[in-house]
This record gives sequence, structure tokens and C-alpha cells, in this order.
Amino acid sequence: MIPEKVLSPFQKFVKIESFSGILLLLATIVALAWANSPFAESYQSLWNYKIGFTTENFELYKPLILWVNDGLMAIFFFLIGLEIKREFLIGELNSIKKVAFPLFGALGGMIIPVGLFVLLNQNPETFKGWGIPMATDIAFSLAVLKLLGDKVPLSLKIFLIAFAIVDDLGAVLVIALFYSGQIQFLLLIIALILLAILYLISFKGYYSKYLGIAFAIVIWTLFLKAGIHPTLAGVLLAFSVPINQKIKTAEFIDNLTVITDNIKKATVINKPILSKEQIQEIDNLEDWTNKYQSPLQHLEHSLHDWVAYWIIPIFALANAGFVIDSSVTLETSLIINIAVCLVIGKSVGISLIIMLAKKVKLISIPEDITNRHIIGVSFLAGIGFTMAIFIASLAFADSPTYIDSAKIGVLIGSIVSAVVGYLILFFEKQK
Repeated sequence: MIPEKVLSPFQKFVKIESFSGILLLLATIVALAWANSPFAESYQSLWNYKIGFTTENFELYKPLILWVNDGLMAIFFFLIGLEIKREFLIGELNSIKKVAFPLFGALGGMIIPVGLFVLLNQNPETFKGWGIPMATDIAFSLAVLKLLGDKVPLSLKIFLIAFAIVDDLGAVLVIALFYSGQIQFLLLIIALILLAILYLISFKGYYSKYLGIAFAIVIWTLFLKAGIHPTLAGVLLAFSVPINQKIKTAEFIDNLTVITDNIKKATVINKPILSKEQIQEIDNLEDWTNKYQSPLQHLEHSLHDWVAYWIIPIFALANAGFVIDSSVTLETSLIINIAVCLVIGKSVGISLIIMLAKKVKLISIPEDITNRHIIGVSFLAGIGFTMAIFIASLAFADSPTYIDSAKIGVLIGSIVSAVVGYLILFFEKQK
């Protein structure tokens, strides 16, 4: 049984991610319509408009689309890092038994699509797109599960989230190792030293969000200039955020009682304002509340809505707009390859590896999850929209033709995966 105390936060998470998937879909439709409308030039001009600053010795002057992909997406990856740390410390990935089920699924969902891409690819210039079909878009996939209602087992949703987190970790490592530019090692070493200082400060029990923001800006810039994709900095910075509270519940409640009593005893001003004594107690309450909250949990909670409702839709709006025009040259084989890898590679890879691992008793699967559930979710894992398009933009940064072709392949593969996965789970629900 899943403890009641975890259901409410988890169900809220699912609700946020599901609505985020709807916003993501709307942003994608708007981007496609805009890029293929009479106002298409304004779409391209907006995202290619350069902003930033330059000095004699330093330049940070980039098109708006790169501020989205390198800057806003670093916040997205920061949130992923917080989720990964939480899950490995206290969540669904904090033991070998818990991590085995989604881990085997994630391995199958990464290895088989990549292998299939390499097998099908015939063009050496498109080979570097092998990482595109690796990752799963958790917002879209959870949105599809949400359409199926409460009859889909909650344990299946937990599996999908845990699987997607492991999947994202794999994608982060691939981006760091294979999709970064020429590395400037001196700048990278300085960034790593600053990260080590931040980790040490956190280990000693001190945490300040203002200090963290200052370090984050410098480290993000150093990663960017060092040739390492700065979204990796987001993940590494997240690992420096402590999860432990400074005080326990009993101590917080004792102080809350004292503060409440002091507010009652304080001088009352017969106006819609507080007395000096009451203001002091409110300040004390704020201090104790900050000590009581887990920094990691508080940050994750604060950022989740911003990422789900703003950053991811803005990313889709900036990246999903490609021209659908028969006169535009596209790489058809790349489109087919990516679509096939998302639909077939993901579904076969995840289902096959999980079934084999179950057969040799390497994993245990919750009793309310059937083989059909696993197959259905395996197809939903082929919805690779956000991360797949992101990796495509890195892999083919110098080739608009290949980028547009990859986006079409991702879009087709994601739509087919969503429809097939939904139908499989829908008819399972009717049984």
C-alpha cells in the first residue's frame, strides 16, 4: 500500500504536470500556426533577436532562442536536479528494490532507441542525432494518463515519474558528454571549484538562497564559456541544495505556541495594522518557518509552477515552430528514423527489458500493474517532445534543415506514441 501522507503531494504533482502537458500542446500549436502564417517572419525575427551586453573583454550577447534554451532551460534542469536528489534520498529511488523497476525500464528505453537509430541511420551527417529519441516528456505523458481517469493505477503513474526521472538523468549525462562544445578546461576547473565550495558550505549546514543565486550566475556563465552546455550547471547546482531541515517538528511547534501566545498578549492597535510587538513576533515566525522548511523541498515547490506553466510552454513556443512547406528541403530518412525510434524503440525497449528482468526475478512489479499496463506506458514513454527537441537543437545547431526534420520526426513519433499508448490503456481500463 502507498502511504496516505505521500498521496496528496504526489497527486498535486500529477495535476500540475498534466495541466503543463496541455499548455505544452497549446504552445506547440501556436508555434506551428505562427511559423506557417503570413506573420512567419515576425516569428523568426523574435527568436533571433539578440539581447545581452558586450565589453572589451567579455561578451554575453545571444539570440532570444538561446537565452531560452541555455538560460530558462537551465532552471528546468535545476528543477530536474532537485527532483533527482529528492527521489534518490527519500523518494521512489532511495533503495535498490525501489529503483530496480524504473531503472530497468529506463535502460531499455534509452539503449534500444539509440541502437535502433544507429542501425537505421544511413547518413553520416545525421548520426549525431542518436540521442534525440532517448528521453521521455513527463508533462505530456502524464497528461495522457490523466485523460484515463482514476482507473489507471496510481502505482503506474509513480512508475512513469520514477522512470522519467532516471531517463532524464541519462539524457543529462549524454548532453554533458556528447553535446557540449570544445571545452575550455581552465574555466571548467574554476566552475568546479566554485561548485565544490558550494557543496562544502551546504555540507556544513549553511544555506542562503542569495549566496546560491550569486554562485549560480557565475557558474552558469563559466559553463557556457567553457563549452559545456550550461543546463548541466543547473543539475549540478541543484545537488548543492540541502534537503534537511534546521529544526525538527517538535521544536517548531513549541516555538509556534510561544509566538501565538505572545501575539495574543501583545498590545493591540485598533487599526488595520499590527503593533510593534506583533510585528516582532511575525518576524520571529518567519525566521522559524525558514528553519523548519527543507530548502530543497521549498525550492522545488516554488519553482514547479513556474517551470510547468511558463518555462516549458515558452520553450515549446520558441522551438516547435518549423515551416511545413513542400518546397522546403527536409531529410525524410531522419524524420522516419526518429519517429520509428520513439514509437518502436521506446515501446519494445522498455517492455522487453522489464519482462526479461521480471522473468529472472531481478525486479518486483506492483500487483495492480499488468503486462498491458507496462506496454501502454512504454508507448507513452515515446512522447519525447521537450527533451528530444532540446537535444535536436544541440545535435544539429548548424543545420536548420536537419533541425526542422528532427522536430517533425519528434512530433510524429510523439503523436503516434501518445495515441497508441492511450488506446492500449483505455481498453485495459474497460476490462
